[in-house]
Amino acid sequence: MNTSVSTTARLLGAGLRALLVLTVICGVLYPLAVTGIAQALFHDKANGSEIKDKSGQVVGSSLIGQTYHLPKKDPNDAEEAARPDLKWFQPRPSNGLGTNSVNTQYSLILSGATNRSGDNGAVGGQCTKNAEDGTLCAQVIAAKEAVIADNSTATYTVKPADVPADAVTSSGSGLDPDISPAYAKLQIHRVAEKNGLDVKAVEKLVADHTEGRTLGFIGEPRVNVLELNTALKALTGP
Repeated sequence: MNTSVSTTARLLGAGLRALLVLTVICGVLYPLAVTGIAQALFHDKANGSEIKDKSGQVVGSSLIGQTYHLPKKDPNDAEEAARPDLKWFQPRPSNGLGTNSVNTQYSLILSGATNRSGDNGAVGGQCTKNAEDGTLCAQVIAAKEAVIADNSTATYTVKPADVPADAVTSSGSGLDPDISPAYAKLQIHRVAEKNGLDVKAVEKLVADHTEGRTLGFIGEPRVNVLELNTALKALTGP
């Protein structure tokens, strides 16, 4: 009996000591070490890849795309379509984003894709203006017409062939922070006109914020829209 009690006590003591040691190692020392290394070597990424304006205020993350829309005419009208603020560079469409029905107390951003196939709404294998409303083809055609209309100015006309795919299609997440250099260049004349800037100055702005392929071969060249618009705001002033 005494042997059984002492054995049990010894096992409980060993278990408690193991619990204490593992708690200190895994719950205190390891998180502190990982956090310390991350802050020391990857400070920017560890803190969410924040982007700040010239006043030092955080305006967003370089990893999450933002929309640049005009205020609604009626803030209480949930059905009113969003209108792009054309003085800013516009990101990719975000047609895949769902509506927040989980917690309506907060204005949450939900990520998602349309999950429609490439030929959704196509007639004879091609997207035409006769595509049924709500289909991917109808969305792409409407988006292309809007891109051409929005970005054509008195001195610059956008040709349908010049509209890149990322200007009319959303990403898998709907929150892609980047656009192609081609889409950024297509918007230069409109942004210059709306902000009263010289076209050459805006061209330089786009060139300065165009990133190449990672390590020279991974991915595609890209332009981060938030970083570009933050630089544009600094260029145009208050």
